[in-house]
Amino acid sequence: MSSSAPGDAGDAGDAGEPGEPGRSGGEPDPGSGAPEEPDGASGTRPPGRSARARAAFESTRLEAERRFPVLTELTSRLLTANLLDAATRLAAQAFLTTVPLLFAIAAFAPPAVRNQLHDSLRSVFALDGAGDAQLTQVLEANDGAAQLRETSGIVGLLMALISATSFSRAMARVCSRAWLLPKAPARAAAWRWLVWVLVLLVLLVCQGPLRDGFGAGLWLGVPLTFLAEVCGAWWTQHLLLASRVAWLPLLPGALLVAGTLASLSLTARFYLPAAMNRAISDYGSLGLVLTLLSWLIAICAAVTFAVTIGAVLAQEPPVNGLVRYHPPPRPADPPAGQPTG
Repeated sequence: MSSSAPGDAGDAGDAGEPGEPGRSGGEPDPGSGAPEEPDGASGTRPPGRSARARAAFESTRLEAERRFPVLTELTSRLLTANLLDAATRLAAQAFLTTVPLLFAIAAFAPPAVRNQLHDSLRSVFALDGAGDAQLTQVLEANDGAAQLRETSGIVGLLMALISATSFSRAMARVCSRAWLLPKAPARAAAWRWLVWVLVLLVLLVCQGPLRDGFGAGLWLGVPLTFLAEVCGAWWTQHLLLASRVAWLPLLPGALLVAGTLASLSLTARFYLPAAMNRAISDYGSLGLVLTLLSWLIAICAAVTFAVTIGAVLAQEPPVNGLVRYHPPPRPADPPAGQPTG
């Protein structure tokens, strides 16, 4: 029994030796090959591919915004201004304006004006076949025009013009939102709404000769049409904003609107005739209405975005220095303690 005591004591000493917590506390020996804690549990797992992509995109975006501050304002304005809703309302007002005015022109305009308007609408919307026949029936129905003159008279014509100012008001709201301006007072803007509708009708009637270059062909018609659209969009903004923005800062928006309308006009020649004729054959006159309304929504959306982008470009560097834009003065804050009403 005495010979086994030293061994027992050594074993007990090995098990309870002070200063070796790994052996006395039952914790695994570092060299015993026990599994280590995974990197993810300690927060050191390398980021995944999607996280690296997001970080790279965010870094690129911040660098672009630092170099081009206009991108920040442009992105914010396009995302928060409800531009698609505004464009849809503008298209609806344009359609509701167009129908009464077409009947009014068919009833009261002389045959030369009706024929010229017919040629212009055929050129703008690339009408042929069934669509052109429908428009001819509206504008050249002499018996219906005489009956409409007798039933409505001058009062009906005036009511059609007054109701058309809803389109002017919708366009004025688009311009005001683009420039972050409040609505102009009705007393200063009412006559502008009517003038804009009348000038728009004149420009629409003149589209046929303009696009044909007054007989010279497309080589003159294309630049003349583009120039007319630039002038029309430029004047539209200045008029409907009640002259609250100078002429030069409105030029970028006018150029964008003209370029957009030129692109859509080229696209219309390939899309509208077939789409309109197919819709008329399937749904009758309702197909014509649906096709024209869809195209008006596309046009009004393009115009709304172009006016807004032009306003942002004119207000931000470096374009604001070129167009000499100066923001309108803000109303002064009331003195401390004075009620704001």
